[in-house]
Amino acid sequence: MNDIAPAVIIIEDESQIRRFVRAALEDEGCRVHEAGTASEGLEKAGRIGPDLVILDLGLPDRDGVDVIRDLRSWSNVPVIILSARAEEDEKIAALDAGADDYLTKPFGVGELLARTRALLRRKPRSEGLSPNVAFGNVKIDFSRRTIDRDGEQVHLTPIEYRLLTTLVGNTGRVLTHRQLLKEVWGPESIQSNHYLRIYVAHLRRKLEMDPAQPRHILTETGVGYRFQA
Repeated sequence: MNDIAPAVIIIEDESQIRRFVRAALEDEGCRVHEAGTASEGLEKAGRIGPDLVILDLGLPDRDGVDVIRDLRSWSNVPVIILSARAEEDEKIAALDAGADDYLTKPFGVGELLARTRALLRRKPRSEGLSPNVAFGNVKIDFSRRTIDRDGEQVHLTPIEYRLLTTLVGNTGRVLTHRQLLKEVWGPESIQSNHYLRIYVAHLRRKLEMDPAQPRHILTETGVGYRFQA
């Protein structure tokens, strides 16, 4: 495929499928890494920086759609879904979350390899947001979903975490109220600006040195918010 063998991570809880896919990819010249859980897969993705992720949706510790959203908060690596879920709405949910392709089990190895080659050809390795981000006295490890402030772990609610990853994933860009509400709460909440103000205040209180004079989670008056590292 490339002069430098592309790195692929298979996140799949069935070891037999992992071995089967791994053998096929290694025959194609890929460097293959395996993970049996979502947490292990995200940790390896953050550490290795793969060229492709092959992901099952039915993982034992987390749903695969949530894994895609987490991965997309800091990386644009291509993702192929391998899943027994054949319903149209399941496919739409995975693709809307950021997957690039979807194969339903059982699948043919030839088709999997063809789709793998297509994604690896499409563009060079994506340079997404680093899985490790630091600002002020805060350190974020997106691959492990951990946030430390002055060496102490900070707990964020799921909504606070989604809001933070959306802001950090668009560092330097102004995100409108409407964009943030749609991304974090969904399209039905685009008029609920008070939700956004409340949760921005929560993030500032937990992460800013002086929440009253924030240096990183900034207000763009009348428009929205911007994250500045």
